[in-house]
Amino acid sequence: MQFFSNIHIKPLQPTIAYHNRLLLTGSCFTEHIGNHLQDVKFNVLQNPNGILFDPLSVCRSLVSYIHNKQYTEDDLFYFNECWHSWQHHSRFSNPDKAQCLATINQSQQAAHEYLEKTDWLIITLGSSFAYKLSQQVPAELKTASTHDVANCHKVPAQVFEKHLCSIEETVTAIDATIHQLFHFNPALRIIFTISPVRHLRDGVVENNRSKARLIESVHHLVNKFDKLYYFPAYELVIDVLRDYRFYDIDLAHPNYAATQYVLEQFSANCFDPLTIQLMDEIKKIVIAKNHKPFNPASQQHNDFLTSMLTKANALQEQNPHLDFSSEINYFSGR
Repeated sequence: MQFFSNIHIKPLQPTIAYHNRLLLTGSCFTEHIGNHLQDVKFNVLQNPNGILFDPLSVCRSLVSYIHNKQYTEDDLFYFNECWHSWQHHSRFSNPDKAQCLATINQSQQAAHEYLEKTDWLIITLGSSFAYKLSQQVPAELKTASTHDVANCHKVPAQVFEKHLCSIEETVTAIDATIHQLFHFNPALRIIFTISPVRHLRDGVVENNRSKARLIESVHHLVNKFDKLYYFPAYELVIDVLRDYRFYDIDLAHPNYAATQYVLEQFSANCFDPLTIQLMDEIKKIVIAKNHKPFNPASQQHNDFLTSMLTKANALQEQNPHLDFSSEINYFSGR
């Protein structure tokens, strides 16, 4: 008896390798993929603007990296005792205006330099709903450069105008951004995914309309450009796992089991066998470093550290482009 729907995932060609540089941007599901790749030593930069959900915000951020946009004090606003940017996640917000601005511009500079040499850009789109400041926005919440909003920073909802992007609008924005990306970095390849996180605050019907527009837009573009690819993270959760037991208590976010399943499928279809083998060896070293010993002074634990130190040193010698210094220092007691 078959309990799961079959899904055909076209293997990525060329595959992702450890010598590649990866930039990830988009929704919170981006960080599930990015954190996993960072844990196993891939060269990763993720979400230089913080989490972004809609395609227009993602496109604005990518164009800002290409041009190395540097923000000024006029791009910030003050709310709830912190300075914020409408284009950045609240992790950039700060009670000190200078520090807020410095953190944003440091991230912009790093993203510009990294994107220029990036091999793979992974874009995860979460929602077709985009937001702008309304005409009645208080003066203290206005900024000089834009009325577009990527993050609401818990400002009251009446300050914003909500807009469901059409397929044409989404395709046009991403298409223009892709042309700029390929001009800036001709070697770049792009993987699109749609986040399986359900935006239930929009309503179930509205969430499905939103996701459908993203899916149609992305497939239109993937069929148009040679160096664009689609990985079905959304379909793996919604159509293959297809059960509320794979969601967290909020019924919106995929849980650990679902996320791990998607990551396993991503690895199996986007990495070659040698990369997967190396990744598995690195994972063992990382897990060992994070292991909490019952008796740190025991001979058994000392033997464990010695064994893992030998393996970490061997991996470092075989892969000099990777950094195992943290693990080596830990296993050697430094």
